[in-house]
Amino acid sequence: MSAHDAVLDRTDARQSPGVRRALVASMSGTLIEWYDYALYGAAAGLVIGPLFFPEAVSTAATLAAFATFAVGFLIRPLGGVIVSHIGDRYGRKPAMILTIVLMGAATVGIGLLPTATQIGVWAPVLLVLFRCLQGFGAGAELAGAFTLVAETSPANKRGFHTGLVNATPAAGTTLATLAFLFVATLPEDVLLGWAWRIPFLVSAVLFFVALYIRRRLEETPEYTRVVDERATAAHEQKVPLKELFQESRRPLLAGFLATTGHNANLYVLTAFSLSYLTGTVGMTRSEALTAVVVGSVVGIFSAPLGGKMVDRFGARRVLGFGGLFGALYAFPLFELMQTGDLPLVTVGLAIGYGVTLGATNGSQGAFLTNLFPARYRFTGVATARELNGALVAGTTPLIATALIAAVDGQVWLAALFIVICSLVTLGAVFVVGNRGNRPVVDA
Repeated sequence: MSAHDAVLDRTDARQSPGVRRALVASMSGTLIEWYDYALYGAAAGLVIGPLFFPEAVSTAATLAAFATFAVGFLIRPLGGVIVSHIGDRYGRKPAMILTIVLMGAATVGIGLLPTATQIGVWAPVLLVLFRCLQGFGAGAELAGAFTLVAETSPANKRGFHTGLVNATPAAGTTLATLAFLFVATLPEDVLLGWAWRIPFLVSAVLFFVALYIRRRLEETPEYTRVVDERATAAHEQKVPLKELFQESRRPLLAGFLATTGHNANLYVLTAFSLSYLTGTVGMTRSEALTAVVVGSVVGIFSAPLGGKMVDRFGARRVLGFGGLFGALYAFPLFELMQTGDLPLVTVGLAIGYGVTLGATNGSQGAFLTNLFPARYRFTGVATARELNGALVAGTTPLIATALIAAVDGQVWLAALFIVICSLVTLGAVFVVGNRGNRPVVDA
């Protein structure tokens, strides 16, 4: 058996202890990342406007809150490139520890921030700085988690295992939304006075648990092999980002495009929906948060199921299905949200989480990690994901809010935006042919 075949045909018996450690370490950090991001998304829709932009009118305050939400995504590509460079050149473990430290510090920092009534204009300035720090760390978190798990898993379980990792965003969203559901039941003056800080400060507990787990990580078999090959190589080693653009431009483009529909749908279902349901439709905070919680719980179970489908049918087919369904479902989703009826809204969000995100969450990890060889895989996945995140994920709540305001509260233009994004994902699976289905190994 060749070295390549040995990598692709690892058995569960040989790798199961490493798989378990990699899964626990990856899922714990990814849980924190998405707890942090969903937490700020919920806060942006409910309390950030009045606390940090109190002089703005309602719609302007919401737009300003979502603009600070987008800032965290704009910095993510820089964090993704720098931290993934560390991961490809110096090891997956130090990179994964760095991401968790940055995100934990930033989220707790937001929870300790004075508001605009206390320090004036410095409040939103500091908020943006912490969002940048949070985004810098998060820029490589999920890419690193995908890489770590994919390189430790047997090839025929790569979809399921990376799907498990991608179930933790929904779990993080659930925890964050539950945290805000709890504090949202308090009186308005209590919520805006101090209670909004509690969910942010709770992140410190999750941070220390994840840090402890990640300090016990070992390097992956594929990365260890790359290090051994570097030690015996006579030629000068290239910078991972430079090598990525020299050798994998087409896979990089495919990875970038493939996450478009996923990001747009995800942030409509999480950050945008809370603001829209409470600020425009007229649902109470508790009702809107309940609907999002139910939907995100569905997402926890749908991602591993999508990963199972990947191992059976291939990442390209499952990802393409997610893009197609997302396009078909965009208008019904907005119409269901527009009703303001709790059961209908809940069903609408649950279908989005269960089918659209189930397919894209379940397939994304396998599809992206299959595109790049191990020597610059971390960099490839992070660059593809985070460039798209800066352009699509962070701006989707802002864009959807602005599009609805532009047509006097109608939802068709925002729904059309989601249709286009979803069709981009569908088209992406054809860019690289069959390459997204089978892991690529180093030559």
